[in-house]
Amino acid sequence: MTQLETAMAILMKTFDTYAAGEGKKDTLNNKEVKTLLEKELPGLLKAAKNQGEVDKLLGGLDFNGDSEVDFSEFVILVAALTCACHDRCAKK
Repeated sequence: MTQLETAMAILMKTFDTYAAGEGKKDTLNNKEVKTLLEKELPGLLKAAKNQGEVDKLLGGLDFNGDSEVDFSEFVILVAALTCACHDRCAKK
């Protein structure tokens, strides 16, 4: 597999691992999202100035308002964070 194919496979596996925790197997509930962020993006949570920012981020993931994060919403988050990191690194 190419690097990009591997990255895509890792994204899918990561989402599926946390979505399988409880409830629906194809979405993340709030608890699963928080666990995913804590384990997979700990630097993001540490960089947050307060818990309110984290809660705002978590609430903002649910674009369609169904109180769950589906794979499309998850990918949008990862893409947005990747863009932000890329932009930040390019400015250095």
